[in-house]
Amino acid sequence: MKRSYQALEPTLFFLMLMVIWEISARMIGQPYLLPSPIQIVMRTIDLSESLFFTHLPATLAIISIGLALSIVLGILLSLLMFWNERVERAVYPLLVASQTIPVIALAPIFVLWFGYSIWSKVAVTVLLTFFPITVNTYDGLKSTNRQYEELFYTMGATKRQLFFRLFVPSTLPSFLTGLRIAVPLAVIGAAVGEWLGANEGLGYFSRRMMTQFDGPGVFAPIFILSLLGILGFAAIKKLENILLPWRKKQ
Repeated sequence: MKRSYQALEPTLFFLMLMVIWEISARMIGQPYLLPSPIQIVMRTIDLSESLFFTHLPATLAIISIGLALSIVLGILLSLLMFWNERVERAVYPLLVASQTIPVIALAPIFVLWFGYSIWSKVAVTVLLTFFPITVNTYDGLKSTNRQYEELFYTMGATKRQLFFRLFVPSTLPSFLTGLRIAVPLAVIGAAVGEWLGANEGLGYFSRRMMTQFDGPGVFAPIFILSLLGILGFAAIKKLENILLPWRKKQ
């Protein structure tokens, strides 16, 4: 009963925002400037074949490859920083500095380096997503209880056993938190990369509709991108509930 009530509040608030948006758009009466939610949904249905069978797979490929690379790079880099203080002192400031550079400024450079291939968009996605994964995983490793580590050594545990039976379980909550943050950022990175240089993808399609002053057409792929981010976030949250059931009780 309590969960149903908690879910009802954001649902009602969302519906209220949609009603306000619908009324405001109809009062303005300029769909190319502010299309209404109903117009966006109808346009999404009209363009569904192109959006879902051509452009959505291209965007999903960028998101999947970018996230996979970020996970691998983030875990490896966090382990290197954890095992070697010199690496941590040298790399950590560069990690922070990488997030101060506007992605919109680097995206054209990636297009120059990789052309209009998938890799220019993947590079933008990795730039946005590897930071939260790396930092959260590193913080999880650093926050492992040292008393447990000493207990493992006292009981004769090997370094391999210590890593997989103590550090991995201790770091998993932080890693999943970083991944939960990275998934919506991956959607943004893919869209930005496609917007600046691509031949297909939801971001590219939105830009193409903009040149035709098709307001609902511009918002249709944005609507799908938003759904992708929400579904990805929910999927990681569900995985977190499965792997860490004790968190739900806190």
